[in-house]
Amino acid sequence: MATHHELIRQVNDTKLGPHQLGLWWLGQHSFILKTSQAVLYLDPFLSPLPDRLVPPLLGPEEITNADFVLGSHDHLDHIDRECWPGLAKASGQARFVVPESLREGLSRDLRIPVQRFVGLDDLASVDLGSIRLTGIAAAHELLDPDALGRFPCLGFVIEADGVTIYHSGDCCMYEGLVSRLKRWQFDAMLLPINGRDARRLSSGCIGNMTYQEAADLAGAVGTRMVIPAHYDMFAMNLGPVNDFLDYVAVKYPAIRPCVCDYGQCVRIG
Repeated sequence: MATHHELIRQVNDTKLGPHQLGLWWLGQHSFILKTSQAVLYLDPFLSPLPDRLVPPLLGPEEITNADFVLGSHDHLDHIDRECWPGLAKASGQARFVVPESLREGLSRDLRIPVQRFVGLDDLASVDLGSIRLTGIAAAHELLDPDALGRFPCLGFVIEADGVTIYHSGDCCMYEGLVSRLKRWQFDAMLLPINGRDARRLSSGCIGNMTYQEAADLAGAVGTRMVIPAHYDMFAMNLGPVNDFLDYVAVKYPAIRPCVCDYGQCVRIG
C-alpha cells in the first residue's frame, strides 16, 4: 500500500494511455482520479479519527496536486471540513465542486473564497477544461431537496478523455435513478455496498445501497466495470465485499467487478 509522499509521486508520475484514466482508492468512498489534464480528489476523507480501520493515506498538507476536489455531501467522510482548508492551501489551484445548496455555507465556514467553489445540482453539468461533471441526485437514505428544490446529496458523472465514470456518493436506490443514469454509457461505476438497517440508522449512521442493490444498479444501467466502496472503514458499518463479488459474477457475468487495493492504481478505459 503506497502511502503519503510515495502516493503523490505515483499519481504525478503515472502515464496514461489514450482514452484511459487512473484511479486510486483511499478507503471508504474516497478516490483520486487522474485524467490527461487534471487530478481530481473524490470525497477525500483525511481526518485521522481514532475509530478508523484504515488510516489516512494522505494528510491535507501533502496534497499539492489537486486540480478539483469533489464533495458529494456534508458528512465528515465525504466533505472533510477539518481538512479542506489545509488542502485548499496546499493545492492553491484546486477548485471545490459541491452541491449548490452547500456552496456559500462551505465557503463561509471554511474560509475558502467562494470563487473557488463550483455548485452543481441534479442533472446540472459544468465543463472544467477537458472534464465534464454532471450532478445526480442521491437518496441518503431519502431524497431531501430544500425549499428551492436543490439536493444536498449528489453523485457525480465524470466524463474525460473519452471515459465515463459514476461516483455515486452515499446513495440508496430510488425511482428515477436508473433512468437518470441511462443517459450515459459507463466505463466504471463506484458504488457503496455497506447497506442500512434500523440499528445503524438509530445511532445516526445513515445508510446506503445493499450489495445486491449496487450490483443490480450496475446491471440495470450497464457498465464495463463496477468498483465497490464504503465497506471498509468503521467496524459498525462494514459491507460484505466477497458476497458482492459473487453476486455480480453469477448475475452479471459481462460486468467486471474490481476490488481496489489502497493506494494502487487501477486503469479505466
